[in-house]
Parts: sequence; C-alpha cells; structure tokens
Amino acid sequence: MLGELKVFGGRSHPALVSEICDYLGLSVGQVEAYNFSDGETFCQIRENVRGSDVFVVQSLTAPVNDNLVELLIMLDAFKRSSASRVTAVLPYYAYSRQDKKDKPRVPITAKLVADLISRAGADRILTMDLHASQIQGFFDVPVDHLFAAPVLLEAIRELQIPDLMIVSPDAGGVERARAIAKRLEAGLAILDKRRVAPNEAEVMNVIGDVEGRSAMIIDDIIDTAGTMTKAVEALKAKGAARVLAAGIHAVLSGPALERIQKSGFETVLITNTTPIADKVAACDKLRPLSVAPLLGEAIRRIHENSSVSSLFV
Repeated sequence: MLGELKVFGGRSHPALVSEICDYLGLSVGQVEAYNFSDGETFCQIRENVRGSDVFVVQSLTAPVNDNLVELLIMLDAFKRSSASRVTAVLPYYAYSRQDKKDKPRVPITAKLVADLISRAGADRILTMDLHASQIQGFFDVPVDHLFAAPVLLEAIRELQIPDLMIVSPDAGGVERARAIAKRLEAGLAILDKRRVAPNEAEVMNVIGDVEGRSAMIIDDIIDTAGTMTKAVEALKAKGAARVLAAGIHAVLSGPALERIQKSGFETVLITNTTPIADKVAACDKLRPLSVAPLLGEAIRRIHENSSVSSLFV
C-alpha cells in the first residue's frame, strides 16, 4: 500500500513546484541541493520519506544538463531512502527533439535520457506535451502523458477571436492543431516548413486560406522563435488580418524574446512548464498561463489510483 503523498522539487522551477503544492494543499518537500566548487551536484532529502508516495518535479530547462543530472541524483536519493514509489514529474522533457535517426551516425538522445531516468529510480513518469508521442515508448516504466490543450482552449476562448484559423507550424504539429481547431470550431491551416539548419527554418508555403482571418499558430516548443517569426511573415503575405500564437514549452533561448517583440505577433500565449516570469517581464507580447492545476490534479489522481484519462484532452 502506498504511503503519504509528498511532492519535492529540484532547483529548475521552484515557482511551479510551489503552485502545484498550493493546489494540493501540501507543503513543499524539504530537500537540500547545491553544487561543489568543481560543479558536482549534491542532494540530501531533509525529511523522512520511508514508505511515502514521492513525486519529484523537475523541468529539464536550461542549464539542461545540470538539471538532468540533479534529477537523476534526487531519484537515486529517494530510492535509497526507501520511498515506496517515486514518480518523476517532467513538465518539459529536454532532448525530445532528438527522437529518431534522421541522418547517419547520430544518437537517439530522447531514448538515452529515458533510460537514465528509469535506471536512476523513477517508478513512473508524468510529463506534458512530448515533442513526439512515441517517446512514451522509450521508457520502461508507466508514463502519464498530459496535454496543455485544456489550458490553451480556455485562454483562446477568453480572447474571443473572430474568424479564427488555427495554424500548425509544420506537418508534425497537425494532429495537435487539428484537435484544438475542432474544439474551437475553427478552420485549420498548415505551414510547409523546410529546415535548413538546426534552429533555422524557412517557411515555404501556407496550405489553407487565411486571407482576412485571425491566424493562431499552435506549437509545442518555442525555442529561438525563428520558425514563429517567419510564420508571421508568411501568414501576413497571404492576407491574414491578425496573427497570434500559442506555445506550450517556452524555452525562448538566444534571440527569441527580441524576435517576438519585433515580430508582427499580437499576442503569444505560453505556459509555465518552464520558468517564464523573467521572460514575460522582458516581452509585453507574452501572456503566461499556468499548468500547475493540471499537473496537481494528475498527481492527486495517480496517488489515489484513480483515472487520469479524463485529463488527456
């Protein structure tokens, strides 16, 4: 039988951990983590977890490798502290874009990271909007894969956008965009994107009639925002009256904030699967949305062994 529910967090996203615990009516679990002068990570659980049902929240954001290693060390610490079950909660799963061999002699790093997390001691995984759904199969433990769609749908409806057209930024995002378009009873368009180099893309064509419409681009990851800003130009060239966007994982690295600020976007919705407070403060086109209630409810249901499927919108 599972013991007391306890939620701990690494150092990658303490604000989200606090929000999740507030939703659950829990105190954040006490854990000490720091780096030695040479960069090594140290972790100590500062409360008894023997027999507890432990959830470790760690978003694999920048610095990605440091946060990944910290997660692995924390999982090992909980296992060695005799927790009855340890669930790794990964709001943003890094390396998800390296999910296949698309050229000779390259790794499948998404699988490697999955193996590391499983071997470190995770009994199950709770994550959100993986870049490719098949990554669930890379883990040798159960995976609960949530979607931020309910949060995005509510925010888009509040905007009351007339003549709405949902736009997928590439062929890989069509399923996500189609599902949201269906629920909003909106049209669907697709951008034909050709990637010329890592983090560099050129939009070649717009599939669908966006003339005079309000175009809302839906993407899972906004990294350097290169794809997004080129998409604005393509949609405007095809006569779109307004262009908005929604991104689930706001990585926003390099020139992303500057690009968005200078772009033709009216509003860009982003969720807090990654730390976004400083980014929102630096760019007034960003509108933050919280996934803490969604993750918190999933944690509660997993702990109670009740159905999580109703959250898989």
